[in-house]
Amino acid sequence: MKIGILSRVENLYSTRRLFEAAELRGHEVRVIDYVRCYMNISPHNPQVLYRGEPLDFDAVIARIAPARTYYGTAVVRQFEMMGVYTVNESQAISRSRDKLRSLQILSRTDVQMPRTGFAYATQDIDGLIESVGGPPLVIKLLEGTQGVGVVLVESHSAARSVIDAFRQLEANILIQEFIEESRGSDVRCLVIGNTVVAAVERRSVDGEFRSNLHQGGEAHEVQLTDEERVTARAATKALGLDFAGVDILRSDRGPLVLEVNSSPGIQGVETASGVDVAGMMIEHVEKKFDSKRPRRTVSA
Repeated sequence: MKIGILSRVENLYSTRRLFEAAELRGHEVRVIDYVRCYMNISPHNPQVLYRGEPLDFDAVIARIAPARTYYGTAVVRQFEMMGVYTVNESQAISRSRDKLRSLQILSRTDVQMPRTGFAYATQDIDGLIESVGGPPLVIKLLEGTQGVGVVLVESHSAARSVIDAFRQLEANILIQEFIEESRGSDVRCLVIGNTVVAAVERRSVDGEFRSNLHQGGEAHEVQLTDEERVTARAATKALGLDFAGVDILRSDRGPLVLEVNSSPGIQGVETASGVDVAGMMIEHVEKKFDSKRPRRTVSA
């Protein structure tokens, strides 16, 4: 197979591991900086070109940076128009990148989440705070990633101050109840297809409530309950993803989905669990690929 990996930096751990796993299984693989691509949007001969060369792949694995979601998903969509198998489709990536949209989609299913509120310029700050059960609560900038723009507030007055400050910035504000029993940890589940292939518990450093590895958190292998596996698979399916990192909080009322990531890093999970996630991803691509299948119908 000819496999393309869409990634801005080819020596990133996740990109490098996918490249190595594909080569090890005998495939022809290339890493393409998708922002350097351009497209010929023709009804008869759609193309994605890179440095003047039309790209020809059987399958594409997209690792789109959050800041390049719009253009990155446009490139993925163009490959879909060409009949190329894409591990995560463009629409699914777009849904997962919009935190509010993804939570609204999950709320229509049986997937449980922390109580969540959303606001932009509301003057009823007290009502917004009480809608998620009052403090302590977590306030997030909707556009933030990797734990940036996330604040834990423990009093009503502090919550009012932070929300008012975000309002002055004309920012979209997401607020969620704080799950105290999670004790600064969450569970990252990696899902490929309909299978949870690996999971780690991420625990924050002392004095920090965010468990993101980028914020200094540590990862350890963890055993999932059946309910957690069902929850991770259901969240992935609800957003239409084939590969996802599902972040789950362990609460007294069961697993709660915090976020679903369509381009999860695999370094922390592979290192902590010893699972060959990259190899399993390439194996999944092999199983899904069918050169004779008809072209997809893609919605814009």
